[in-house]
Amino acid sequence: MNREMLMLVDAISREKNVERDVVFGAVESALAQATKKLYQGDVDIRVAVDRDSGDYETFRRWHVVPDEAGLQLPDQEILLFEAKEEMPDIEVDEYIEESVDSVPIGRIGAMAAKQVILQKIRDAEREMLLNDFMSRGEKIFTGTVKRLDKGDIIVEAGRVEGRLRRSEMISKENLRNGDRVRAMIMEVDLTLRGAPIILSRAAPEFMIELFRQEVPEIEQGLLEIKSCARDPGSRAKIAVLSHDKRVDPIGTCVGVRGTRVNAVTNELAGERVDIVLWSEDPAQFVIGALAPANVSSIVVDEEKHAMDVVVDEENLAIAIGRGGQNVRLASELTGWKINIMDANESAQKQASETDASRKLFMEKLDVDEEIADILISEGFTSLEEVAYVPISELLEIESFDEDTINELRSRAKDALLTMEIAREENVESVSQDLRDLAGLDPALIPKLAEAGVHTRDDLADLAVDELTEITGQSADEAKNLILKAREHWFAGQE
Repeated sequence: MNREMLMLVDAISREKNVERDVVFGAVESALAQATKKLYQGDVDIRVAVDRDSGDYETFRRWHVVPDEAGLQLPDQEILLFEAKEEMPDIEVDEYIEESVDSVPIGRIGAMAAKQVILQKIRDAEREMLLNDFMSRGEKIFTGTVKRLDKGDIIVEAGRVEGRLRRSEMISKENLRNGDRVRAMIMEVDLTLRGAPIILSRAAPEFMIELFRQEVPEIEQGLLEIKSCARDPGSRAKIAVLSHDKRVDPIGTCVGVRGTRVNAVTNELAGERVDIVLWSEDPAQFVIGALAPANVSSIVVDEEKHAMDVVVDEENLAIAIGRGGQNVRLASELTGWKINIMDANESAQKQASETDASRKLFMEKLDVDEEIADILISEGFTSLEEVAYVPISELLEIESFDEDTINELRSRAKDALLTMEIAREENVESVSQDLRDLAGLDPALIPKLAEAGVHTRDDLADLAVDELTEITGQSADEAKNLILKAREHWFAGQE
């Protein structure tokens, strides 16, 4: 029977054009599976086949685990202290083996063995093909539509298959069997049978790679695409930077008579592309990203990582775009939250913020309106700034002498300390039943306390928009939290 095994291995090796070691590995796996059936538990079996004679040995083995970990798989594991009784020099993650009777080839049946072996061979072939394909370093998968699989499209390139999920397709496209398709290789998932390469035509990375192929200057390092934002099949924005002053980044990406950008657009079902000049200055970058709208002024809020962008009435609709598309893509491209407003809205917001700052300074610093307005005109908006900015900046204010400045700093620090004590007392008044509410981020408790929400019922009584205003959560997050707070109202009801 051993000679027959060697003949079987040689025949399969030649037929499938794979190494003998791969076939021997499959034989060992088949014999190990057959041996495991002789045991009650989920044991670990290893079979070693001699490559020359065909003789084989079978071992049952136990994985050595730390004593403190305990046995998660009792039939396959052994604690370290027990293992050391048999092998004093053994370490964690090594194996103890015990020779057991081997299963004769005839016992498992020639057909069953061959099926297991062939399946192992198919898996090995698939892995070899996949490794060969991935070793080429290609980022774009080019193939033809082979079939549909539960809404996904299976794309075939030679003997390798990729999976294009419905969510990663361009919505207006209607791909059919035999159509030629290009898509970005996003990941490789070996747990997926048949088509382990995950593809995307909707990812920003796909557009970046298409431009890389159309614009040689990118590959040469003269140009760089810094970021990309897309509404697949509709509109996109890319931010480009030139590393050579002689190269115009926008013109180079557009190409002569638009040939380069049109090639990308045609590949992506007519998706229109805005090419934006990247800038280290966030405000300048945002202004460019909002094109073709003209920006009148811009206010940057570093703390909230947001910008208030003022445009005139004629540019308001352009800046926002259809369905908010232009401002949304600009926000994704730059990484900044962008608030579009006209001059009147901006003036109202600034007046409201000025009134709030004036009231804060007058109340907490115990100063009159004139001094509060001087602080505001010098750019101060919070007590922290008055208390802790370098004193040299305050000394530059012509209207204040050194004694006045020291007094203002002292009052600001005292006010901050008083507010912090009050805040802590307010937080302590929050009931334990609210603190224990599942899904409530502890960081939200001070915000709730400040808004007068101290119990679970207080939270349950809120409307979604009220909670989002207090906590800054999304509408869905606020809704889920409120529903959670209301659960005890309906406890016991069917």
